[in-house]
Amino acid sequence: MTGDARAFWVAAPGRGEIRPVTVADPGPDEVLVRTLHSGVSRGTETLVFRGGVPQSQHAAMRAPFQEGDFPAPVKYGYLNVGVVEQGPPELRGRTVFALYPHQTRYVVPAAAVTVVPDGVPARRAVLAGTVETAVNALWDAAPLVGDRIAVVGAGMVGASVAAVLARFPGARVQLVDANPQRAAVAAALGVGFALPAEATGDCDLVVHASATAAGLTRALELLAPEATVIELSWYGDREVSVPLGEFFHSRRLAIRSSQVGGIAPARRGRRDYADRLAVALDLLADPVYDALLTGESAFEELPAVLPRLTSGELPALCHLINYPTGE
Repeated sequence: MTGDARAFWVAAPGRGEIRPVTVADPGPDEVLVRTLHSGVSRGTETLVFRGGVPQSQHAAMRAPFQEGDFPAPVKYGYLNVGVVEQGPPELRGRTVFALYPHQTRYVVPAAAVTVVPDGVPARRAVLAGTVETAVNALWDAAPLVGDRIAVVGAGMVGASVAAVLARFPGARVQLVDANPQRAAVAAALGVGFALPAEATGDCDLVVHASATAAGLTRALELLAPEATVIELSWYGDREVSVPLGEFFHSRRLAIRSSQVGGIAPARRGRRDYADRLAVALDLLADPVYDALLTGESAFEELPAVLPRLTSGELPALCHLINYPTGE
């Protein structure tokens, strides 16, 4: 056996704990990874932490290396960056990204890790999974040069979408959020910012990521006739009211789902998951994405940090978890 490790588990809704784990020796096509950093995606992971995954979505919401079942006990997470300590020669010593939960060391198939490009710091690389969501959303949305675009919801996913769109030729991009403090994030990303009541309408495209009914309503209001809202929000077990009366039909508006669990139809058959993740990691060479890392804690603090993230006491985008160097 390779030895002992430690992992964060949701022991019961609203309560987490760190548990010991025994890690087996890697096989010939596996790697042993020592974690450097993991990231807490405040939207999805806090929903899991509070036990908000509906029964009908238990299978769909499983993370690739999840252990246990919803609502709890469950080991959940998918933003992990570490160093390969054992494995194929071409991977040993390399910094890699994996869709793995919060754990100090782990063994996975070599095909499950992606080498982080040399120009991307390990800390920033934890954003790869979320930027991959943004890439898939924009494959779905297919924006055009010069489009007028609003991103409603300046959380981790919405801000990632805005960061990618900020480099899109000729686009007018506005990040919309009810929290005025998100203006600093928008400025760092190089896009405009507006409170919901002040947002600019007549948009060719709106990406919605606020996970609120009010945000979705405002997203529809901002559309030009015959335009589309790309819906990225995950509402869990909450019911959402959508205003399909009023102007929805007269302006021929559309709401289209985008979900990272499948490749966008526009690229399906030509691109696979590895291609999409590689695009996300290449984008992360830009230091502008550091604006999405808005807090950090030690691994040992996770049981105390998750309740604070869930309650909003820590208003993070991506909260970085740092691991002991010798463990």
